[in-house]
Order: sequence, then C-alpha cells, then structure tokens
Amino acid sequence: MPIAPPETVRVTETTVACDGGGALGHPRVFLHMDDSGQVECPYCDRLFVLEKTSN
Repeated sequence: MPIAPPETVRVTETTVACDGGGALGHPRVFLHMDDSGQVECPYCDRLFVLEKTSN
C-alpha cells in the first residue's frame, strides 16, 4: 500500500525549489518536472503538482 506524501504543493512552474521548510529543513534542491506534471522531493517526500492554467 503506497504511503501518501506528507504535503502536496500546487505550483505553476515546472522547476521548483524545496528546502524542507522550517528551521529543521534540508539543503535547497531544485527539482524539474517531467511530462507527468509532478515531482517528489528526495529529502522530505513533499510532492509538487503542476496546476493546470488556462490561457
């Protein structure tokens, strides 16, 4: 059974930065999404999901 991510963050860019947030975070990493429109931080498992925008 898959474990749910601790936090899901909706974003509008395909490149995101994660530092774990708070005083006890982790080194800042830049993550790039693939065609799936989501990427998971390898340190804290925070899931970043690309918001669909209409133009």
